[in-house]
Amino acid sequence: MYLDNLLEQLDYTCLQGDAHILVTDLVYDSRKADKGSIFVCIMGTVTDGHDYIPQVIEKGATAIVIEKDIELPKGLTVIRVDNARRALAFMSAAYFGHPSDKLTTIGITGTKGKTTTSYMIKSILENTGIRTGLIGTIETIIGDEVIPANNTTPESYIIQQTFARMVDKGIKCVVMEASSQGLMQNRMDGFVFDFGIFTNMGHDHIGGNEHKDFEDYLSCKSKLFRQCKVGLINVDDKYADDIIKGHTCKVETFGFSYNADIRATNVKLVHEPGYLGVSYKVDGLFNFDVDIDIPGKFNVLNSLCAIAICKNFNVSDEEIGRALSKIKVRGRVELVPVDGNYSVMIDYAHNAMSLESLLTTIKEYNPKRIVCVFGCGGNRSKDRRFLMGEISSKLADLTVVTSDNPRFEEPEDIVNDIVTGVKKGPGKYIKITDRREAIKYCIDNAREGDVIIIAGKGHEDYQEIKGVKYHMDDRELVQDALK
Repeated sequence: MYLDNLLEQLDYTCLQGDAHILVTDLVYDSRKADKGSIFVCIMGTVTDGHDYIPQVIEKGATAIVIEKDIELPKGLTVIRVDNARRALAFMSAAYFGHPSDKLTTIGITGTKGKTTTSYMIKSILENTGIRTGLIGTIETIIGDEVIPANNTTPESYIIQQTFARMVDKGIKCVVMEASSQGLMQNRMDGFVFDFGIFTNMGHDHIGGNEHKDFEDYLSCKSKLFRQCKVGLINVDDKYADDIIKGHTCKVETFGFSYNADIRATNVKLVHEPGYLGVSYKVDGLFNFDVDIDIPGKFNVLNSLCAIAICKNFNVSDEEIGRALSKIKVRGRVELVPVDGNYSVMIDYAHNAMSLESLLTTIKEYNPKRIVCVFGCGGNRSKDRRFLMGEISSKLADLTVVTSDNPRFEEPEDIVNDIVTGVKKGPGKYIKITDRREAIKYCIDNAREGDVIIIAGKGHEDYQEIKGVKYHMDDRELVQDALK
């Protein structure tokens, strides 16, 4: 492939050499550079691709894409762009033959609900015979192949490569989580989504290596609606108008509000031994009844959103109902079977908004007692710890403060930060830094009618300490405690 063909949709300057040269490969990881390849210098939060130019030249790379001034040897083609990440996205799309043109693409953004909604959409479409791929927080699914995820939204090269593999396997549709960082880092540039979805907005991912402030967080998420053909918006969210400001797409709405195009009415919480669910009626553009086996009014909105999307595929009411009644999402209000008159639930709630929504939801089912065990990730905003601690103390009867992924911080320091927040509320609490022991304590001291919520890690099966991921699965810790 000729280099100028990869660059055809970009504004660039050829500083030296010839843009009309053959290249053998497109790389952004210096370790994968080889003879005849083009290397794109990505500036990351930890490393800078420009620092690895000598290594890729030594390996035989014939062209470099840069975004800052740097001295380079002669005899090398050098392309200058304003944004190398954006360039990588467009070049990757061209490199793989623009596979998104052969797929119906659905992108979901929002502080919470992205994962559950994506699985709901995939389940409904698959049940109607529309082969659907998935890219998300838990995994990437390409037909029968399941690949554990490293990031909610992968790098642009991986996205385009995955799209191409989906096309090769006969997949017709893909639903993916569009994280704020993925949008900020241009990982989803290079193509236009057929559908963009906004679930909700809360204060999260602010500070550190994430977003500088809430306005930046909001701005990055709103980018999706300038990069899709149809935008589906949760009209009940107070930031709905902000998220579509400057949009270039057709807008459809869903929610509880009467002015939503598709709305949920007559919502009923269903609580039976070993079962928490919800039923409601779809009103507006469509009219039918829905039952889902996942608890909470927020899952009404998730399922309503999935319904709205799938109606664009002309899926029947019966097919939607059948698919939604079978939905189970790992680590999202996931009930773990136990022998006893109490319930154990695992959820990914790892920020204040998600934890408050989860605890508020479970309180609506009137359990005798809520026990909430959670920690917070290291090297992330301390505000999250204070807020989550305070929320748990206000809404749970007992908070068990433990460790999550401490990363490069001391677990005890994180636990103490959480306790600072816990003390602002009225709830009882206990500190048990070892997560295994914390979960065992909850199981050993469970009372009849308890709902024990193990929050923060959800689908994760590891604990990250000092840069190393050690196997740890909350489900296994529950089973070990039961034994």
